[in-house]
Amino acid sequence: MLIITSGMIGSGKTTLTDRMAKHFNSRPFFEPVGDNPVLPLYYADPKRYGFLLQIFFLNKRFKMIKRALNAPHNILDRSIYEDALFTKQNHLDGNISDSEWDVYQGLLNNMLDDLNAIPQAHPNLLVYVYTDFDTVLKRIKKRGRAFEQIDAHPELKDYYYRLWQAYQTWFAEYDKSPKVKIDLQTYDLSDPDNLPIVLSQIDAAVTKYKI
Repeated sequence: MLIITSGMIGSGKTTLTDRMAKHFNSRPFFEPVGDNPVLPLYYADPKRYGFLLQIFFLNKRFKMIKRALNAPHNILDRSIYEDALFTKQNHLDGNISDSEWDVYQGLLNNMLDDLNAIPQAHPNLLVYVYTDFDTVLKRIKKRGRAFEQIDAHPELKDYYYRLWQAYQTWFAEYDKSPKVKIDLQTYDLSDPDNLPIVLSQIDAAVTKYKI
């Protein structure tokens, strides 16, 4: 079984990944944020470091999903399937040139072709984590990464909103596996009473799709 979690920055995705891994007694693969030397540079100067950041993430996500697909039982925190969402937004924002976008797409397609050669080519389930935009902003502020804060960088608010909108379109169009939407605004995991409710929704999807 391979379940991937996806969702907007600050939605609670990583927290849910951890809780799901414990619930299913499986190994979590977490998104490389803390050990990403490019991410703070990108937030300081997105036009200079946009392409470098996306190549860094693409390489890490390709490595992670290959390891996860070749193992029997894993939960993956964000995946290669949503990587292009960020790169496309950087292209639309002018942080990535047309030539860089073309190079990225070619590299991504080559990687996806390689994944198709693995016996289990796709995840069994996508768990999409949703909150409204105001909740996203509150959670970004609460977790306290200095380079993410809109108080110091007001322009980030518009960027986050564009990503938040893009995620909803991406989820609607995602077709690589069965999928389920989890509302972590209504069922905020900071309240321990909500965790069994959320996990029961995921269990129901696992049963429905015979995972």
